[in-house]
Amino acid sequence: MLALPKSRKEWTTHERKLSAAALADAAVQALIQEAELTPKPGLVDGRGPGIHKDMDLAMLHESALALRGTFLDTVELACSPASRKDLRAALGVIGRAGEQTMLLATRGINTHRGAIWTLGLLCAGAAILRDGSGCAAAVCAQAGRIAQLPDPYASRLGSHGWSVRCRYGSRGARGEAEDGFPHLIDVALPILHQSRREGATEDQARLNTLIALIAVLEDTCLLYRAGTAGLTAAQSGARKVLDCGGVTTPSGRCALMDLDRCLLRLGISPGGSADLLAGALLLDWIDKEFQPFRGDEIGNFGF
Repeated sequence: MLALPKSRKEWTTHERKLSAAALADAAVQALIQEAELTPKPGLVDGRGPGIHKDMDLAMLHESALALRGTFLDTVELACSPASRKDLRAALGVIGRAGEQTMLLATRGINTHRGAIWTLGLLCAGAAILRDGSGCAAAVCAQAGRIAQLPDPYASRLGSHGWSVRCRYGSRGARGEAEDGFPHLIDVALPILHQSRREGATEDQARLNTLIALIAVLEDTCLLYRAGTAGLTAAQSGARKVLDCGGVTTPSGRCALMDLDRCLLRLGISPGGSADLLAGALLLDWIDKEFQPFRGDEIGNFGF
């Protein structure tokens, strides 16, 4: 059995240089890696569109690449001491501009709105922590502090997340961020690292991570489309994959395909879990690459 982690773990870092451009590139690469991972239940992957008949893998690539400037602007803003007072509001402006860039690249299709929020906050958190404390747990805690700040220009009315919160009480991606991304620290990264230690391929380790997130997350994408019944079906199917030992075992792969068929039949996909997988891949990269920023590495944005 591939067991879900029960306790928080602190992650150590290697001392290597990290530039603003490298961090933005890593965020884009995390989105591409998540998109290309196959087979993902209900989601766009190398096999096809999943339930998303208006999307394909090429569109997700275009969307991810189009967002590089958004992530770079986010990092550079977070590195600027002059912006710190109104950081949350300014990040909101960048994020909403990024949404428009995404929609232009995808001809009006929402491919990565949730990921802009998640990866943008993680990029900002990593950028602020230039003092050597940039391990994954510290980055998530810093990102959480940013998420808790008010954005006077934000409007949540009419969004899927707001609708789900009103109907089911789920705090969704906003709550996950405000709490410091506990599912990234307590679930995703431990499963990713455990799977690698046990000999899984990189794709298998990432799939196990996605399945572990589906098993425990109150995914608002599932709730919005199919309510609590859809969420329960997805979580139950994901737990069966884990109970079989994850996707490295024959029974686990069969359970994964059963979950895929279930979600396709219900017309739902775990988009929130996919966004967190991309976040986990970014944090995994940060843990390997993090080094305190220096002014000459980030142009005019250093202290």
